[in-house]
Amino acid sequence: MPLTEQEHKELKTIAKKIRKDIVDVTHWSGGSHIGGSLSMVDFMVVLYWKYMRIDPKNPSWEDRDRLVLSKGHGGVGHAVILANRGYFDFELLKEFNQFGSAFGMHLDSKKATGVEASTGSMGHGLSQALGMALGARVLKKDWKIYAVLGDGECNEGSIWESAMAANHYKTSNLIGFLDRNHMMIDGPTESVMSLEPIDKKWEAFGWYTQVINGHDMVQICDAIDKALTHNGGPSMIICDTIKGKGVDFMENNPAWHYGGLNAEQAEKAKLSIDKMYPDVP
Repeated sequence: MPLTEQEHKELKTIAKKIRKDIVDVTHWSGGSHIGGSLSMVDFMVVLYWKYMRIDPKNPSWEDRDRLVLSKGHGGVGHAVILANRGYFDFELLKEFNQFGSAFGMHLDSKKATGVEASTGSMGHGLSQALGMALGARVLKKDWKIYAVLGDGECNEGSIWESAMAANHYKTSNLIGFLDRNHMMIDGPTESVMSLEPIDKKWEAFGWYTQVINGHDMVQICDAIDKALTHNGGPSMIICDTIKGKGVDFMENNPAWHYGGLNAEQAEKAKLSIDKMYPDVP
């Protein structure tokens, strides 16, 4: 579905709020995996507000689409998105990662409404998403399964086992998003463990592969439309992103893989986000 001008404006407004909310929750909680949460905002917003067939008031609806956040350390971003989408009260996130809260650093699917799989142990989310895609086939359902991977996570062999199996079983209802922000906890991915040419790797494993600017909503929508009409097997959308996107002192800085913010830093971060969206109120 091509992105209309009005939709684009609305989605950018949502993305701006999501980024500011991530900053606030990071400040309240004392720390979070903020860098990789900010890098995935744009395609996550497009999925949750434009494409996914979901009902936040009926989160167990059998015919819903599913999203598995394989890079489970991005839980603070996912939690903020789910709250804004209406799955639960945003005020609950004032206790994010606090004792007794339903929201841990890696979200628990049995406690956090709207979370399809408990993830965060790197490399396992794609296999869970594949299981859901195969389950839809067995049940003769038309669910779409979206799996969001981190690029550092692609160091894990289990990712490639799942990739082989998904191609073997021609799971056309499985669409992956690779948050290619080029950074992991120890530094640049290409210094820690080279991934390039990452697109050729996914193609070699039989996935219909596209490489896009992961912050350009027009490109994101175009890529999803193409993936949805591809019937030959699984799809991978490699989103070239910036870790810490929107917060100038975090961007492309692996030190912000995880970090806390005091009140002054949080305000500075939100002012930077404002500058990123000069045409959004």
